Amino acid sequence: MKAIIFNGSLERRTESTSGLISGYFAERLKILGIHSDIFTLADSGIPLFDVTLTKTPLAVERMTQLFRDADVHFWLAPLYHGSIPGVMKNCLDWLEVTANSYEPYLTDKTIGLVCWADGLQAMQGINTMDSVAKSLRAWPLPFSIPIIKNSLLDSDHIKISSLYADKFDKLINIATTKKIEKITINHS
Repeated sequence: MKAIIFNGSLERRTESTSGLISGYFAERLKILGIHSDIFTLADSGIPLFDVTLTKTPLAVERMTQLFRDADVHFWLAPLYHGSIPGVMKNCLDWLEVTANSYEPYLTDKTIGLVCWADGLQAMQGINTMDSVAKSLRAWPLPFSIPIIKNSLLDSDHIKISSLYADKFDKLINIATTKKIEKITINHS
């Protein structure tokens, strides 16, 4: 099984919210023996979506290959002004280059969704990603994680809080086993 962690933020720092969450997912997947790639949008070189181009940009070809090779996706996004970042949607729009493929877009891929906000509105980003994933013929998981950003880290502000670590682990478990079950994980 191969996984992709799609960091839809423009943050590059490993200690940023998106960096910490991406790192957590990568580490947990590695423990499970699952190869994962972190696709960091800020480093991708994806241009603005342009259907008039006669040649697909190399960065888009690489992104498309990574997304289509992965069995499971984890999409991570901050909430900006009521939705996911426009650059994240722009990146996903480029999957249009696969429209004439035997299995276009992200046909039958499993997608786990995570969004964070300063308040309670992160579900708006989840809803946007859910809609985009479905339009790309993917299967968003029936469990997603809207995050209240000031509760994400432990009291030392160093690592993911046990509240969200448990939720992340549950999402990873559902995505990799296709089973919804109660799991107990000790984060000592």
